[in-house]
Amino acid sequence: MIVVDDQAVVRAGFAAIVDAEPDLTVVAEAGDGAAAVSLAAAGEADVVLMDIRMPGMDGLTATRLITAPAGGPRVLVLTTFDLDEYVYEALRAGASGFLLKDAEPEQLLSAIRVVAAGDGILAPAVTRRLIDTFARTAPPPPPAGGPLGRLTQREREVLLKIASGLTNAEIGAELGVTTGTVKSHVNALLSKLGLRDRVQATILAYETGLITPGGVAQG
Repeated sequence: MIVVDDQAVVRAGFAAIVDAEPDLTVVAEAGDGAAAVSLAAAGEADVVLMDIRMPGMDGLTATRLITAPAGGPRVLVLTTFDLDEYVYEALRAGASGFLLKDAEPEQLLSAIRVVAAGDGILAPAVTRRLIDTFARTAPPPPPAGGPLGRLTQREREVLLKIASGLTNAEIGAELGVTTGTVKSHVNALLSKLGLRDRVQATILAYETGLITPGGVAQG
Protein backbone atom coordinates (compact mmCIF):
# COMPACT_ATOMS: atom_id res chain seq x y z
CA MET A 1 0.00 0.00 0.00
CA ILE A 2 0.93 3.67 -0.29
CA VAL A 3 0.79 6.01 2.72
CA VAL A 4 0.05 9.64 1.86
CA ASP A 5 0.35 12.44 4.42
CA ASP A 6 2.19 15.75 4.37
CA GLN A 7 3.56 15.18 7.89
CA ALA A 8 6.60 12.90 7.81
CA VAL A 9 6.16 11.74 11.39
CA VAL A 10 2.54 10.78 10.76
CA ARG A 11 3.48 8.92 7.59
CA ALA A 12 6.20 7.03 9.41
CA GLY A 13 3.80 6.09 12.19
CA PHE A 14 1.18 4.68 9.84
CA ALA A 15 3.81 2.89 7.80
CA ALA A 16 5.27 1.26 10.91
CA ILE A 17 1.86 -0.01 12.00
CA VAL A 18 1.17 -1.49 8.57
CA ASP A 19 4.60 -3.00 7.98
CA ALA A 20 4.44 -4.81 11.32
CA GLU A 21 1.70 -7.03 9.86
CA PRO A 22 2.83 -10.13 7.92
CA ASP A 23 0.11 -9.75 5.28
CA LEU A 24 0.51 -6.00 4.67
CA THR A 25 3.35 -4.06 3.08
CA VAL A 26 3.99 -0.36 2.49
CA VAL A 27 5.55 -0.04 -0.97
CA ALA A 28 5.81 3.77 -0.99
CA GLU A 29 5.12 7.00 0.88
CA ALA A 30 4.06 10.40 -0.47
CA GLY A 31 3.85 13.87 1.03
CA ASP A 32 1.31 15.34 -1.40
CA GLY A 33 -1.41 14.36 -3.83
CA ALA A 34 0.63 14.70 -7.00
CA ALA A 35 3.29 12.29 -5.71
CA ALA A 36 0.54 9.88 -4.64
CA VAL A 37 -1.00 9.88 -8.12
CA SER A 38 2.38 9.20 -9.70
CA LEU A 39 3.14 6.35 -7.30
CA ALA A 40 -0.32 4.82 -7.69
CA ALA A 41 0.10 4.78 -11.47
CA ALA A 42 3.06 2.44 -11.04
CA GLY A 43 0.60 -0.30 -10.16
CA GLU A 44 2.47 -1.69 -7.16
CA ALA A 45 -0.18 -0.90 -4.53
CA ASP A 46 -3.71 -2.18 -3.96
CA VAL A 47 -4.64 0.44 -1.35
CA VAL A 48 -3.74 4.09 -0.83
CA LEU A 49 -4.03 5.52 2.69
CA MET A 50 -4.88 9.14 1.91
CA ASP A 51 -4.77 12.39 3.89
CA ILE A 52 -6.98 15.23 2.60
CA ARG A 53 -5.38 18.55 3.44
CA MET A 54 -1.94 18.70 1.85
CA PRO A 55 0.10 21.36 0.03
CA GLY A 56 -0.16 21.37 -3.73
CA MET A 57 -2.61 18.74 -4.92
CA ASP A 58 -5.03 17.86 -2.11
CA GLY A 59 -6.33 14.42 -1.23
CA LEU A 60 -9.71 14.91 -2.92
CA THR A 61 -8.17 15.62 -6.31
CA ALA A 62 -5.65 12.82 -5.89
CA THR A 63 -8.39 10.37 -4.93
CA ARG A 64 -10.40 11.26 -8.02
CA LEU A 65 -7.39 10.75 -10.30
CA ILE A 66 -6.25 7.53 -8.63
CA THR A 67 -9.65 5.85 -8.73
CA ALA A 68 -10.60 6.99 -12.24
CA PRO A 69 -8.87 4.15 -14.16
CA ALA A 70 -10.57 0.76 -13.96
CA GLY A 71 -8.66 -1.61 -11.72
CA GLY A 72 -6.70 1.13 -10.01
CA PRO A 73 -5.84 1.16 -6.32
CA ARG A 74 -8.59 1.69 -3.79
CA VAL A 75 -8.40 4.72 -1.50
CA LEU A 76 -8.97 4.75 2.25
CA VAL A 77 -9.16 8.32 3.55
CA LEU A 78 -8.02 9.27 7.03
CA THR A 79 -9.35 12.45 8.57
CA THR A 80 -9.92 14.35 11.80
CA PHE A 81 -13.23 15.76 12.97
CA ASP A 82 -12.44 19.22 11.65
CA LEU A 83 -12.35 17.78 8.12
CA ASP A 84 -15.85 16.31 8.17
CA GLU A 85 -17.07 18.70 5.47
CA TYR A 86 -14.94 16.72 3.01
CA VAL A 87 -16.47 13.30 3.72
CA TYR A 88 -19.18 13.40 1.09
CA GLU A 89 -16.94 14.89 -1.60
CA ALA A 90 -14.21 12.33 -0.99
CA LEU A 91 -16.64 9.44 -1.30
CA ARG A 92 -18.07 10.94 -4.45
CA ALA A 93 -14.50 11.24 -5.71
CA GLY A 94 -14.14 7.48 -5.44
CA ALA A 95 -12.82 6.78 -1.95
CA SER A 96 -13.70 3.32 -0.66
CA GLY A 97 -13.84 4.39 2.94
CA PHE A 98 -13.28 6.93 5.65
CA LEU A 99 -11.59 6.44 8.99
CA LEU A 100 -10.75 8.88 11.76
CA LYS A 101 -7.09 9.52 12.52
CA ASP A 102 -7.66 8.75 16.19
CA ALA A 103 -8.78 5.20 15.38
CA GLU A 104 -7.01 2.39 17.20
CA PRO A 105 -4.28 0.57 15.21
CA GLU A 106 -6.46 -2.54 15.07
CA GLN A 107 -9.28 -0.53 13.49
CA LEU A 108 -6.90 0.92 10.92
CA LEU A 109 -5.53 -2.49 9.98
CA SER A 110 -9.02 -3.96 9.75
CA ALA A 111 -10.16 -1.11 7.51
CA ILE A 112 -7.17 -1.58 5.20
CA ARG A 113 -7.93 -5.28 4.85
CA VAL A 114 -11.62 -4.61 4.18
CA VAL A 115 -10.81 -2.10 1.44
CA ALA A 116 -8.11 -4.34 -0.05
CA ALA A 117 -10.66 -7.16 -0.26
CA GLY A 118 -12.89 -5.00 -2.43
CA ASP A 119 -15.42 -3.68 0.06
CA GLY A 120 -16.00 -0.26 1.53
CA ILE A 121 -15.94 0.94 5.12
CA LEU A 122 -17.07 3.97 7.08
CA ALA A 123 -16.32 4.68 10.72
CA PRO A 124 -19.66 4.98 12.60
CA ALA A 125 -18.95 8.59 13.56
CA VAL A 126 -18.14 9.36 9.92
CA THR A 127 -21.39 7.76 8.78
CA ARG A 128 -23.33 10.16 11.00
CA ARG A 129 -21.37 13.11 9.63
CA LEU A 130 -21.93 11.89 6.07
CA ILE A 131 -25.67 11.81 6.61
CA ASP A 132 -25.63 15.27 8.17
CA THR A 133 -23.59 16.60 5.25
CA PHE A 134 -25.93 14.97 2.77
CA ALA A 135 -28.94 16.56 4.46
CA ARG A 136 -27.36 20.01 4.05
CA THR A 137 -25.85 19.76 0.58
CA ALA A 138 -27.35 16.99 -1.53
CA PRO A 139 -29.58 17.91 -4.48
CA PRO A 140 -33.24 16.85 -4.56
CA PRO A 141 -33.77 13.16 -5.41
CA PRO A 142 -34.35 12.30 -9.08
CA PRO A 143 -37.82 11.45 -10.43
CA ALA A 144 -39.46 8.15 -9.48
CA GLY A 145 -38.00 5.08 -11.15
CA GLY A 146 -34.42 5.78 -12.11
CA PRO A 147 -31.66 3.29 -11.38
CA LEU A 148 -33.56 1.61 -8.53
CA GLY A 149 -36.12 0.42 -11.05
CA ARG A 150 -33.60 -2.27 -12.06
CA LEU A 151 -33.76 -3.89 -8.64
CA THR A 152 -36.11 -6.56 -7.33
CA GLN A 153 -38.10 -5.77 -4.20
CA ARG A 154 -35.74 -7.89 -2.09
CA GLU A 155 -32.69 -6.15 -3.55
CA ARG A 156 -34.25 -2.80 -2.65
CA GLU A 157 -34.78 -4.07 0.90
CA VAL A 158 -31.14 -5.15 1.11
CA LEU A 159 -29.97 -1.79 -0.25
CA LEU A 160 -32.02 -0.04 2.42
CA LYS A 161 -30.39 -2.16 5.12
CA ILE A 162 -26.91 -1.44 3.71
CA ALA A 163 -27.64 2.30 3.80
CA SER A 164 -28.74 1.89 7.42
CA GLY A 165 -25.27 0.58 8.25
CA LEU A 166 -26.07 -3.10 8.79
CA THR A 167 -23.63 -5.93 8.06
CA ASN A 168 -24.58 -8.91 5.90
CA ALA A 169 -25.15 -11.02 9.01
CA GLU A 170 -27.42 -8.38 10.55
CA ILE A 171 -29.35 -8.00 7.30
CA GLY A 172 -29.82 -11.77 7.12
CA ALA A 173 -31.15 -11.86 10.66
CA GLU A 174 -33.65 -9.08 9.96
CA LEU A 175 -34.84 -10.58 6.68
CA GLY A 176 -34.79 -14.19 7.84
CA VAL A 177 -32.29 -15.40 5.22
CA THR A 178 -28.71 -16.70 5.33
CA THR A 179 -25.65 -14.48 5.14
CA GLY A 180 -24.76 -16.16 1.85
CA THR A 181 -28.14 -15.19 0.39
CA VAL A 182 -27.62 -11.59 1.50
CA LYS A 183 -24.18 -11.56 -0.11
CA SER A 184 -25.73 -12.76 -3.38
CA HIS A 185 -28.30 -9.97 -3.24
CA VAL A 186 -25.58 -7.41 -2.49
CA ASN A 187 -23.47 -8.58 -5.43
CA ALA A 188 -26.52 -8.52 -7.71
CA LEU A 189 -27.59 -4.99 -6.78
CA LEU A 190 -24.05 -3.64 -7.05
CA SER A 191 -23.76 -5.16 -10.52
CA LYS A 192 -27.15 -3.85 -11.68
CA LEU A 193 -26.41 -0.33 -10.42
CA GLY A 194 -22.81 -0.27 -11.66
CA LEU A 195 -21.46 0.35 -8.18
CA ARG A 196 -18.10 -0.68 -6.73
CA ASP A 197 -19.00 -1.31 -3.09
CA ARG A 198 -21.33 -0.70 -0.14
CA VAL A 199 -20.11 2.88 0.32
CA GLN A 200 -21.26 3.83 -3.18
CA ALA A 201 -24.50 1.93 -2.57
CA THR A 202 -25.14 3.98 0.56
CA ILE A 203 -24.59 7.24 -1.31
CA LEU A 204 -26.97 6.16 -4.09
CA ALA A 205 -29.63 5.17 -1.56
CA TYR A 206 -29.65 8.72 -0.23
CA GLU A 207 -29.36 10.37 -3.62
CA THR A 208 -32.34 8.47 -4.99
CA GLY A 209 -34.46 9.08 -1.91
CA LEU A 210 -34.67 5.39 -0.98
CA ILE A 211 -33.70 6.54 2.49
CA THR A 212 -33.68 10.07 3.86
CA PRO A 213 -31.21 11.65 6.30
CA GLY A 214 -33.74 10.97 9.04
CA GLY A 215 -33.47 7.26 8.26
CA VAL A 216 -36.96 6.98 6.73
CA ALA A 217 -37.38 4.70 3.73
CA GLN A 218 -39.27 6.09 0.78
CA GLY A 219 -41.65 4.12 -1.36
